[in-house]
Amino acid sequence: MNEIKLSGCGTALVTPFKDGKVDYETFARLIDRQLEAGIDFLVPLGTTGETPCLDNEEKLTLLELCREQVDEFKQKTGRDIPVLVGAGTNSLQGTLRNMELLEERADAFLIVVPYYNKPTQEGLYQYFTAVAKASSKPIVLYNVPGRTGANLTPETCLRVANECSNVIAIKQANPDMEQTKTIIEGAPKWFSVLSGNDEDTFEMMRLGAKGVISVVSNIAPAMMTEYASAISKAVALSEVADSSQVGEAFAKVEEIEAKVGPLFKACFVESNPIPVKAAMASKGLIEYEFRLPLYRGRQETWDLLAKLSESVE
Repeated sequence: MNEIKLSGCGTALVTPFKDGKVDYETFARLIDRQLEAGIDFLVPLGTTGETPCLDNEEKLTLLELCREQVDEFKQKTGRDIPVLVGAGTNSLQGTLRNMELLEERADAFLIVVPYYNKPTQEGLYQYFTAVAKASSKPIVLYNVPGRTGANLTPETCLRVANECSNVIAIKQANPDMEQTKTIIEGAPKWFSVLSGNDEDTFEMMRLGAKGVISVVSNIAPAMMTEYASAISKAVALSEVADSSQVGEAFAKVEEIEAKVGPLFKACFVESNPIPVKAAMASKGLIEYEFRLPLYRGRQETWDLLAKLSESVE
């Protein structure tokens, strides 16, 4: 199994389109922007990337671009940026085919709870253990009941984690903090939690989560990376330092959140990635384009995101 460290801020990358086709040139520029901003890891081909609307050739080309740029960046700087690749579908066969297609260029796989099927907890256990056994790559579970219609309970999550040593983390996009706390307290030493919602990052990391897979960092990668780092530092200090140091550290977190925090909810006023693409397009980073069934948002969404993204980087 490959040893990778997933902590801090990882960006759930958007997929830019132009005239109906994937805009690979712009995607390459977005990767460079992320790397230059100091991002901790990258997550291509996820929900934010509109991956269900991509064909296999497009998926592979996007991942190849990401891999090449990350490898070049490592050669220049010595920094190793893990590439966590979305590969989950709503069938075991589909997921395994995705993993086989993408395996050579992935450091780890992000596997979402199968959507639409509404599996039982036993079904989820059987599914994730089958996925884990099919690959030597590290696996990150992805629980997002608001999109999938099914919740991966802490008991099932821990059952999988304890039996599969290459299942290394969960992207938890369930805002129920009691469930997150149960997972953190019961997890084996190799397993960690990553927030799946920007607005839950602070609270989850205070409970022991190691970072966030962020949508907002598409807009403000430097600030979101600084935000995750500041929370990590403040939490660590709160366990060992005196009150003055702790207060200063948490004040820094609040200072950053005051700037970037308004984007947390704004990026979900319509279905993701409609708002984040509005913000990026308003900054001239991408074309404001989607693949159906996603489409441009309301004018008020554009106005809101354009305003909030003006002063963040």
